[in-house]
Amino acid sequence: MASVVEYKGLKAGYHCGYCDSEEGKVSCGMWAHSMTVQDYQDLIDRGWRRSGKYVYKPVMNQTCCPQYTIRCRPLQFQPSKSHKKVLKKMLKFLAKGEISKGNCEDEPMEPTMEETVAGDFALINKLDIQCDLKTLSDDLKESFESEEKKKGKSPKKEESKGLIQSQHIEEKLGSGEPSHTIKMHMAPKPGKGADLSKPPCRKAKEIRKERKRLKLMQQNPAGELEGFQAHGEPPSLFPPKANKSNQPKSLEDLIFESLPENASHKLEVRLVPVSFEDPEFKSSFSQSFSLYVKYQMAIHQDPPDECGKTEFTRFLCSSPLEAENPPHGPDCGYGSFHQQYWLDGRIIAVGVIDILPYCVSSVYLYYDPDYSFLSLGVYSALREIGFTRQLHQKTSQLSYYYMGFYIHSCPKMKYKGQYRPSDLLCPETYVWVPIEQCLSSLDNSKYCRFNQDPEAVDEGRSKEPDRLQVFHKKAIMPYGIYKKQQKDPREEAAVLQYAGLVGQACSERMLLLRN
Repeated sequence: MASVVEYKGLKAGYHCGYCDSEEGKVSCGMWAHSMTVQDYQDLIDRGWRRSGKYVYKPVMNQTCCPQYTIRCRPLQFQPSKSHKKVLKKMLKFLAKGEISKGNCEDEPMEPTMEETVAGDFALINKLDIQCDLKTLSDDLKESFESEEKKKGKSPKKEESKGLIQSQHIEEKLGSGEPSHTIKMHMAPKPGKGADLSKPPCRKAKEIRKERKRLKLMQQNPAGELEGFQAHGEPPSLFPPKANKSNQPKSLEDLIFESLPENASHKLEVRLVPVSFEDPEFKSSFSQSFSLYVKYQMAIHQDPPDECGKTEFTRFLCSSPLEAENPPHGPDCGYGSFHQQYWLDGRIIAVGVIDILPYCVSSVYLYYDPDYSFLSLGVYSALREIGFTRQLHQKTSQLSYYYMGFYIHSCPKMKYKGQYRPSDLLCPETYVWVPIEQCLSSLDNSKYCRFNQDPEAVDEGRSKEPDRLQVFHKKAIMPYGIYKKQQKDPREEAAVLQYAGLVGQACSERMLLLRN
């Protein structure tokens, strides 16, 4: 089984959904007829990303909004205060049907991140799958038509119309615009009433608690904590387990906190392979599709005729990834999946993910807007981090959670940096650098080489382009032989550009389709 790709070349000067520049976007792309999970893993580790079967890579030093591949390290991940809030909010809702009074809009992810969209970042979550397909419509239509011809079908007008509509949808998704105003808590600016030499103001409630704690310590120095809990704090809805009271709760403890027998709601998360041959995927398809339509119309204000089955299938159900089930891999195997969130017997959210040899890669999320109060964007990301940790127990090399692209120059896309520890991919040497080491450089310049070693080079670069594999007229041959038959100088430029972008290993394994 080999990957078969059709390189489409460089696209420059088209609309960017992040900064709204009319012609600032620059990327290279290819249509993947099929792709192995190892090849896709290697490609995303060189800055590529897929949208349906289209795989693209921003030209980082030219594009208006450089998109840096970001990965979180789940094994060391510690949920922040605001992450814990979201998990507790879900537990309270499941246990007692309680809906938090404070809407998620009023809680930024972290107080220091003024621009981070509040708890409900599903509005813009995983939006980087967009690649402004409007401009690519001819290429995609052509690829789609050639695929249909191979199958002996003539592409229907209706389907090509669906393709153009879907490009419009992807463009909207990429804009990252929330559907309503988000309230932010801004830190006071120096000189506007905030005296930075003084300690920060504290709430009266906190001061009272502190006094009470000191008083209790004087009364009972040995049982300080016990006394404080007995007198000062209301009993928790979910009492801590014995012997663990001093340890911070793990992500799993917070997600899988046991619920009372008479819980108000039941939440179940099901992992379903993206395949029309899978009975569970087939039986839940219409419900999943209806949810997508509801989400697109409410959150992105798309008219009904722009959320058709064609684009839904093409971008969230079609994947070039070939499913694999090796003996040492995860029990569910590798490939593309929908993680369905079933609440009381119906789907309220779907996370589209790829499970690859070294990571879980988040593709997209759509959810029922009626449940926005549960901050499903944050909740699903935390579940996916927990899921990666679970897969790691059987498959030790699978230990990362890829969140798509981090765009420092776009305030609405900076929320991904809140999942720590995380790394950004150096766009020149393709090594991972902790995000903390990258932020000051990004504050000064949109485009940065993160690798501090000036001597370092891209170790996976294309060194022997003649060994690149070409698929031409039903025959597979090395590029060294193929180029002798070619007279067009543009052909060599395109093939060498492709080789440089995919690197030596992928160029030797993947078959480059040339007509």
